[in-house]
Amino acid sequence: MRLILLGPPGSGKGTQAKLLAERLKVVHIGTGDILREAVRQGTAAGKMAAPYVVSGKLVPDSLVNEVITEQFRREDRPDCFVMDGYPRTLAQAAAFDQVLRQQFLDIEAVMLLLVRDDEIVRRLTGRLSCPKCKTTYHVLKNPPRVPGRCDNDGTELIQRPDDKEDVVRERLRVYRANTEELIPHYREQGQLREVDEEGSIEQVYANIQKALKG
Repeated sequence: MRLILLGPPGSGKGTQAKLLAERLKVVHIGTGDILREAVRQGTAAGKMAAPYVVSGKLVPDSLVNEVITEQFRREDRPDCFVMDGYPRTLAQAAAFDQVLRQQFLDIEAVMLLLVRDDEIVRRLTGRLSCPKCKTTYHVLKNPPRVPGRCDNDGTELIQRPDDKEDVVRERLRVYRANTEELIPHYREQGQLREVDEEGSIEQVYANIQKALKG
């Protein structure tokens, strides 16, 4: 099985990708992980991407495409996988289509996780994290035992700068501007499946399974 997960920041792509990988016995391919591994290994593309990865800046399409291409041209390349975080733009999708054709692979489905913007804002602005042990909480879904304090070490919890409402809404705007153009691309190929992401983790997973069979 070969899947791509699409959805806005905070839609649960990473959580569902990990579940799919574990239960379907496929490889979870996260763009961030691949970029960091390419940097660690010192590949040609990894060396070029290193300054962006270290500084936290957006890696240009051409470099991301090259890192993904390296991954799929290796002898141990994954045959069954779920993509999480790639492609993000139409240019990346076109490059990935070409890589898959060269490797005689095809995508079974592209799962679009549907979440209302207000729900995304509620999820992300409610997140808190411990600066010491990095444990994350949510004021509604997973609150700490003592408000504002980490369960593990009592450290005062903080809100990440990119989880503030104005920043979250800007991230959503960027998503709409860049990633949503992928929707007609995959719909025209007959690969797009829309999945309601509002519900428990297991409910969403069940929705994905239903969409795969539909």
